[in-house]
Amino acid sequence: MAREHRAKSRGAVIFVALLLLTAGAATLPAQQLEPRAYSPAPIGTNYFGLGYTYSHGSVLLDPSVPIDNVTAGINGVVPYYGRTFGLGGRLASVSVVAPYAWGSMTGDVMEVQRSITRSGLGDPQLRFATNLLGGPALTLQEYRTHQQGTTLGVSVVVVCPYGQYDPAKLINIGTNRWAFKPELGLSVPAGKWTFEAYAGVWFFTSNDDFYGGQVRKQDPLAAYQAHVVYSFNPRLWAALDFTYYEGGQTTVGGVEMQDRQGNTRGGFTVAVPVSPRHSLKLTWTDGITARIGSKFTTVGVAWQWLWFDRPKSAD
Repeated sequence: MAREHRAKSRGAVIFVALLLLTAGAATLPAQQLEPRAYSPAPIGTNYFGLGYTYSHGSVLLDPSVPIDNVTAGINGVVPYYGRTFGLGGRLASVSVVAPYAWGSMTGDVMEVQRSITRSGLGDPQLRFATNLLGGPALTLQEYRTHQQGTTLGVSVVVVCPYGQYDPAKLINIGTNRWAFKPELGLSVPAGKWTFEAYAGVWFFTSNDDFYGGQVRKQDPLAAYQAHVVYSFNPRLWAALDFTYYEGGQTTVGGVEMQDRQGNTRGGFTVAVPVSPRHSLKLTWTDGITARIGSKFTTVGVAWQWLWFDRPKSAD
């Protein structure tokens, strides 16, 4: 019994750490709220951005675990690049994110207050997306006169295990495992309004070099998003955001942790152009309900630079 209890305690601590300091630099993969992720754009669009986020709040654990009053403050810097292109007559895109995170966590372990700080590179993320219905591949000239309709898109996100990781440390920024999320995204425009719904599932490989030589596994984690977007013009818009994610129970050294999630978050996003090629995006999200895991308030700002491929000259 004592051995199992210690294993659960270790598993709970690492569960907290992974929630706080993993890929996405404080924008946790399951909790991501990204309106207009399947929005139309002309082919040959390139965008580069640099984001900053700050998350602060509490973490809810299994009551049987002797860890209480867990709070954290996490900073993240998130550079990213993406590009659109045509694929089978449909709009497609690829993007890459390479986060850096730093922050601290405090909590009472067996009624003794402990704290820990970490900083370093997070696990990079790759995303591929394409439209299945609607959203044809259009040049910049064609895009300007095209009337957008309902679109159904599909995407795959891959989180690569290249972030900072040391198996001799219980808490790391990197996760030392692969993660994959296939997702469907529906977008329905109605005048200046757009209604969006996404549904995806995270799948995880095992961490075979976990602290103490153990193997850490995680069940699939379902993630759902809904957004209501109002566009003042194509580059000035605001959105109300909501996400719900459930599942993701972990097993450490063959012992099941009581950490199955069932959490909701809400927030808003505002995009503001500052020049013909530059814009700012402001975000705010907060935990609404949380069964197990983080209940954070997160604020963020991102600068983005947009440019287009030059048209090919005629022969």
